[in-house]
Amino acid sequence: MILQPLQRRAARRAAFTLMEVLVVAVILVIMAGTASVFVFRYLEDAKKDRAQMDIVTLTTAANTFKLRNSGQPPENLEQVLPYVTGQSESNLIDPWGNRYQYQVTEINGQQMIVISTTAPDGTPINNIKN
Repeated sequence: MILQPLQRRAARRAAFTLMEVLVVAVILVIMAGTASVFVFRYLEDAKKDRAQMDIVTLTTAANTFKLRNSGQPPENLEQVLPYVTGQSESNLIDPWGNRYQYQVTEINGQQMIVISTTAPDGTPINNIKN
């Protein structure tokens, strides 16, 4: 006789209630939302780092072109593609889908090749040393 009420109570408590499942789901959604903010920030930083490394590669290729052509800088970035690993037009596109900007300017009496782009947040990325 004493066993019968204990068995009923155990049988009723064999599963989670809907409220318990919803509370756990809400907690998981909050944790995922918080984590995604940090992950996306690091992804954007990684894109900026990639753009900086692409600019370094393109600058090296442009300087190589200049050395091999009697000091004449390339007229555009397409001319430096033979000096870039992969030699694809995609090497001239930044991580956000825009073309890298190319310009030859005079700085302190020296001809300088400037390659640049701008991140979506407005951060300029270029090969000019500050």
